[in-house]
Amino acid sequence: MTRLGGWKKTCAALLFCVLITTLSSAQTFTTLVSFDGINGYYPQFASLTQGRDGNLYGTTVLGGNGFGTIFRMTPSGDTTLLHTFNFTDGEQPFDGLTLGVDGNFYGTTSDRGINGFYSYGTIFKMTPEGVFTTLYNFSGSDGAMPHAGLTLADDGNFYGTSGEGGGPASCGTFFKITPSGKLTSLHTFLPNEGCGPNTIVQAADGYFYGTAAGGGDSSKGTVFRITKGGVLTRVHSFCGDPPACTDGATPQAGVIFASDGNFYGTATAGGTHNIGTLFKLTSRGTFTVIHTFRLSDGSEPFGLVEAADGMLYGTAIYGGGACSMQYGCGTIFRVNPDGHVDILHAFGDSDGWFPWNELTQSTSGAFYGLTTSGGDSQCNSCGTAFSLNVGVGPFVAFVRASGKVGQIGGILGQGFTGTSSVSINGTPANFTVVSDTFLKATVPAGATTGYVTVTTPSGTLTSNKPFRVTPQLLSFNPPSGPVGAQVTITGVSLTQTQGVGFGDRVPAQFTVNSDTQVIATVPAGAKTGKIGIETKGGVAISSGMFTVTQ
Repeated sequence: MTRLGGWKKTCAALLFCVLITTLSSAQTFTTLVSFDGINGYYPQFASLTQGRDGNLYGTTVLGGNGFGTIFRMTPSGDTTLLHTFNFTDGEQPFDGLTLGVDGNFYGTTSDRGINGFYSYGTIFKMTPEGVFTTLYNFSGSDGAMPHAGLTLADDGNFYGTSGEGGGPASCGTFFKITPSGKLTSLHTFLPNEGCGPNTIVQAADGYFYGTAAGGGDSSKGTVFRITKGGVLTRVHSFCGDPPACTDGATPQAGVIFASDGNFYGTATAGGTHNIGTLFKLTSRGTFTVIHTFRLSDGSEPFGLVEAADGMLYGTAIYGGGACSMQYGCGTIFRVNPDGHVDILHAFGDSDGWFPWNELTQSTSGAFYGLTTSGGDSQCNSCGTAFSLNVGVGPFVAFVRASGKVGQIGGILGQGFTGTSSVSINGTPANFTVVSDTFLKATVPAGATTGYVTVTTPSGTLTSNKPFRVTPQLLSFNPPSGPVGAQVTITGVSLTQTQGVGFGDRVPAQFTVNSDTQVIATVPAGAKTGKIGIETKGGVAISSGMFTVTQ
């Protein structure tokens, strides 16, 4: 099945380049909701989240009782207020919601909680019907002011950051929380590592990657990598002072892990014109600025999303020149494979101002987003919700981006009633249709990392991203040996093995015999330690130690 993915394929074919250029003038923008203060006011940072029912769920910082709201919106814009924060259960939910494997939504509030003025934010769970449960109250030493949302990891737990607290520098924390609410603080940020960490993303290597709005060598922000155990490595430090330094400054959104294996993100300041940049970061840490904003195409870019067509889409808070305000009311843009930015929409006086949020692409193919201000309700600029259709067709998406053989995963989409088959990279999977917009599938033996297809009565739907089949390393034999010895590694999902490492990650030569067996040669320089295998789907580490003998 052919997929046009700008980041997966080069723009070598003239026809493909023409197609991409033509799409920029074939979009439809629709204002769906003008918030009225009761159902919400000032949705900042918060992207929308698609639920199992095909509807979109989101938060606003203010509105309701004055402390923020959670709402549900149908694809056509019908809005239902689900929860109004009351100060003791938190206030000001800056970021959006995360869909859990149980079908519930999880999120954070940036302030208050059970102890009122002496609380520093909360973590909560909410059912699609609006039944609300506070899972955790921050006390300051374990974190404070979590303005970032939660990330569902491959182990079924949620990981996140707090923007402040944790230590004398109050630069924030990194934590894990179970779906039942048990929180473990894993790392306290130091100023040189970054201050004010944003939302994190888990990559195929199992690490989490993110940005911090401040800190680093120049106090302009950082990009970091952190393990599940809390071991942090600073990957990039923004210098941000043009003209001497033009890499950007003050990133307010996290990075995304794209299908090409690279990370992409935005800095809301810095660059040649000091109004923001787009950047790429390779898995090896090479940082490249791919676009500098010029006000006409946007100013202060926020987060990015990789769409089903393989392109990157994003918003800029200001710029565009379509409204009466001096610096513009914001733009929606698309990033082409060569780094060129096309403006898809410039916000005017009547369709909302300042899209301080990431776009969400629903499985219908349409994009949905929010503006923090503007709108035509009597609330006087409480913000809007909008849709943007650029001609991308329907697809399927995963609740969790990876899984092991035998694990059951959720798939979002539409038209699932009557589905006849589900496959992962061509390997048939057992499945159960739960509703017209949600089904469950079991990762089959022999499955490899790749796109998921769902055959419905209306046609075949393909996933917007590859599903990562996580490898498992079960044993190795012999348990010890000298340099040059051959070691038989037994596991699951080893077909796409890309690397084998011995103690201290010394790379080894290897041969893949089957999906369950790899033969590796103990390399020169190897030390006694665990064996690791890296595949396209992730990394597996042995539980036991291999002893290197003389």
